[in-house]
Amino acid sequence: MPKRVDHDLRRAQIIDSLVRCAAREGLHAITMRAVAAEAGVSLRLVQYYFQSKSQMMQAALESLESQSVAQWAERITASASSSARARLEAFLAAALPTDEQSRTHHLLWTSYAVLSMTDTAMAEQPFIDGPNLRERELAQLLRNAIDDGELPVDRDPDIEAGRLLTLSHGLGTSVLVGQRTITTAQRILQYHLDQMFASPAL
Repeated sequence: MPKRVDHDLRRAQIIDSLVRCAAREGLHAITMRAVAAEAGVSLRLVQYYFQSKSQMMQAALESLESQSVAQWAERITASASSSARARLEAFLAAALPTDEQSRTHHLLWTSYAVLSMTDTAMAEQPFIDGPNLRERELAQLLRNAIDDGELPVDRDPDIEAGRLLTLSHGLGTSVLVGQRTITTAQRILQYHLDQMFASPAL
């Protein structure tokens, strides 16, 4: 009897191989042949599941985004009974490359963003949907904090959400390139949250 193939598992294995290869050598170095070698399968098999390099890279981006959504949701759920400040800290901490998985995610997302500036096929992919969703979620957390009296009413949730997300992404990149340590990046985020939650001067 022919062996039954789990196609979803096989696709996931190929995507995981792309992620490992890109994290080690850079997204620009990705080829279907390189991913096949990393996965220990034939080039023809990779081409069976992905008709083009662009399609394969988009599938990897969607996989990373799905993992990111799950991680953010887990952090928010874990801090649901905490203060708004604590929930925000948990939310923002997920954007910093504090371990191998988060480092890989930050590195690849940044690489996708840079590549899309010169690659037409990549530019057509909706890779900013994830950050846009995070920003909306942040803004809602801030609105809730204002409603609960934890955040001063003069704060603009949408502007603050954009500023926080931009700050956390920039700090994450600075950690990756060795400009600052995780500890320093966390202190900068803490400082900004202190300023944001501080009551306005009378």
